Parts: sequence; C-alpha cells; structure tokens
Amino acid sequence: MVADSEIKTTVSPFRMREGEIKVFDGKDGYVSMNQIIQKMNLGHLTDIHFQILDLINKYEFLTSRQLYQILELQKADIKNQDKLNNKLDQLIRSKILTRYYFTSPEGSGIYRVYCMEKMGKYLLTSREVECKWQPSDNAKPVEMIKKKLAGNQLVIAYMRKVKAFSDFKLKPVITAKTLNKQFKPTVGIDLMFNRRKLSFVFEVVRRNEDWEKKLVERMNLWKDFYDNFVPGDSGFVSLPQLVFVCEDDRHMAETFKALVTNKVNIQKINFYYTTDLHQNSDSLSKSLYDFIEENGKYKIRNLEAKVLI
Repeated sequence: MVADSEIKTTVSPFRMREGEIKVFDGKDGYVSMNQIIQKMNLGHLTDIHFQILDLINKYEFLTSRQLYQILELQKADIKNQDKLNNKLDQLIRSKILTRYYFTSPEGSGIYRVYCMEKMGKYLLTSREVECKWQPSDNAKPVEMIKKKLAGNQLVIAYMRKVKAFSDFKLKPVITAKTLNKQFKPTVGIDLMFNRRKLSFVFEVVRRNEDWEKKLVERMNLWKDFYDNFVPGDSGFVSLPQLVFVCEDDRHMAETFKALVTNKVNIQKINFYYTTDLHQNSDSLSKSLYDFIEENGKYKIRNLEAKVLI
C-alpha cells in the first residue's frame, strides 16, 4: 500500500463534485441465513471477517484503504491490501456488506465505500455486538457519506501519527443549553499531553449546496455551547478546541470568510482549520491553521502544534 506521504493527488478524494451521485456496487438477489451459516461451518467466513464487519459497524462508512490501515493498527492477520479486498468481496457476495461508488460528469471516483447490510446486523447481534444500523442509513446522500469518510480518515491519521492520542468518539453529542438542542460534530478526539487531557472537536465542512448558510446556522449552536460552558458539560472537563476540516486550502479561506462575513465570533476559543490532505503528512504537527489580521487584511498562518507530534 502506498504510504500517505507518497500520495500525489492535489485534491481530496472526499471533496464534493458538481452533479455527483452515489451508485450501488453491491450484490443483487437473495442470500439466506442458512447459506451464511453453511459458509461459516465450512470455514469460509472466519473471525477476521467479523473483525471487518465490526469496524464497518463502528465507523459506518469506510474505504478499503481505511479498513486496511485500522486493521494494521489492530495487528490483524491481513497480509496485504489484496487479501483484504478478497475478504471484502466474500462479504459482499454473501450480502453481509454492501458498497457504493461516486460518479459525476468528471468521471467515477477511484474508491469504493463499504457499509452494512441487513445480514451483517443479524450476525453482529448474534454475537451480542450492539448494532444501530438501519436500512435507511445506506440512503444517506453523498455529502453526509463524504463527511463521514473525511472524519474517519482524520481519526485514523491521529491514531497512527500522534503520540499523545488517547481516545476518540464518532459523532459525540453536544448540548446547546440555552437553545435546548443537541447536535453532533463529525468526531471528537482526546489527547494526553504533559499529563493533561486535551479535547478536540472536528466539524467537517463540504462545499454542498448552501454550505455557508448551514455553517452559520450550526455555529449558533456552538456559540451557545461555548458561551455557557461549565466543566462537565457534554462530558468535557475543559473547553474543547474546535477545528474545521475543509476540502482544500482555498476552502479554509472560504470557510473563514463565511464566519467573518456573518460575524460569527466565540470569545472563549480560537477557530482552527485543516484540510483532508494535510492529514497525509508524516507528522500532523503542522496540520493546523488559523487566520490573523495584518495591516487591515487577514492572512492565513500555519501553526506548529507540539501536542500533535
């Protein structure tokens, strides 16, 4: 598998493309539970298949590359990417998993997205593994799936590259107390640095229709949370750092401009920014950015975060 730092693309695979649609690439037809049990009895479906299934259940949507990276971290018995792809094909043929790809007038995407199927939920439930998957989850639009993929890639990067990495939570529940509303950022990550727990929350932003308007509406909830924060709120001991995950460097500037133009300001924190491709660097210590004002103009600044070494 090509190392992250050797990836030459200059555009994120998880960016939005005009006219993009999701295309089914799974298996049609019917597979019975008896057929699946027979495959298990014959040793065609083993513990490694269940390990893959458990990860899909946890992360909701994953590419095969992401799966391979996580399995490597778990020291799973997967020899290489081709071996993993063979096992994924077995799960697809048995309708335990399914997959999609994205296409647009620009062409088809270079990767497949794997997600749960009904049989997969039955198998996990039989092993007393909690599975909240519903058939409607696979009907999610391109924007939501790409946000999940970008968030999952960020988590994998932090697990692999940040020494201070401690824990993470997908879609942590945040409460805006005054508005009495709950909302979920894409991911929350905890770090342990100098014996102190630091929390980051990441909002993945995509250029979907009316994204600036939706971002400003979202920030009303964040402002309520931060302005009224006391230790213990939404499970945080101290104020978490908010980071916007954008499609590219230009999108960071567009996101910043949308916040400034709409006078979105939270006194207690600074906004940080990053992009999908900045997670590919060997070190994430320079993956964060902010904007500063100089001579009446705003300028992007690359931060050096020792906590992310």
